[in-house]
Amino acid sequence: MEAAQEAPDRPPLDLNALSDAAFLSAKGIPQLTVVESTGSTNADLLRGVTEDPRAWPDLSVLAAEYQSAARGRLDRRWEAPARSAVSVSVVLRPVNAEGRPLPTQSYSWLSLLAALALRQALLDTAGIPAELKWPNDVLVRGRKIAGILAQLGPLGDGAAPPVVLGTGLNVTLTEAELPVPTATSVLLEDPATVDRTELLKSYLSHFAVLYRSFCNADGDPAAGMAGGPSLHKRVEAVLTTLGKQVRAQLPGDHEIIGHASRLDEYGSLMVVDAAAHEHVVTAGDVVHLRPWAPPAADDAGPDSAESGYA
Repeated sequence: MEAAQEAPDRPPLDLNALSDAAFLSAKGIPQLTVVESTGSTNADLLRGVTEDPRAWPDLSVLAAEYQSAARGRLDRRWEAPARSAVSVSVVLRPVNAEGRPLPTQSYSWLSLLAALALRQALLDTAGIPAELKWPNDVLVRGRKIAGILAQLGPLGDGAAPPVVLGTGLNVTLTEAELPVPTATSVLLEDPATVDRTELLKSYLSHFAVLYRSFCNADGDPAAGMAGGPSLHKRVEAVLTTLGKQVRAQLPGDHEIIGHASRLDEYGSLMVVDAAAHEHVVTAGDVVHLRPWAPPAADDAGPDSAESGYA
């Protein structure tokens, strides 16, 4: 671990490999742009799809070597050293094979689909087993290695609004460079490689296959996809949140504490509280808690449910 504390060599992304016409064509990616530095790739693409929608067709990709104003969920800011992460955003204009837009209620699955693709990329490329944490994190041994943020673009010309999907993967961050102690990076997980180009290509490859299959199923998470189980089943199989006691922090300073039981058809988390009431959690932070025994009915309450962080 001592050696890992030293900042590793951080080569740039391989533009030739990423711009390879055969790779882009096979994955249905119309364009892939890499910039040396920007505030936020998500913000850049949101501005792009607003000002010049035709310039950013479905599956357009923007990656950055360094982001100075990246934002996560709940408007949290984060920053990583240049060339230490995979920072990438993708424009999505979900339509089926006939060109019919997907229902917008299916959009809530897109960040989970991306997390699933990134999990597979980590396993295939770096040999790192990972899990998903609802709604949009990728974990290794309980520590966050990546986060995903989906943002809705403007509604124009009567068509369904586009989605900008941003992904930030910690690759060569050392222990000292991690944003919080509960984070990790590819480097710190005994990887087969820390090649950001290969990780990015693998992620985009897996994402494109799952995304196209999801679109061709009209955004139905219960439909079989890419020659295998449905998106719903695939996500639930690797979602470490399920089966845990959680605290769901909701907008407006509200919270629910209980047992995370399943995902509904919209990708929302179902949480059963100590009084056996099932709640639908559609957005908000979820904290995994240590296991607890349900209190007696006359004793039930949020305070008795919480026993700290896992």
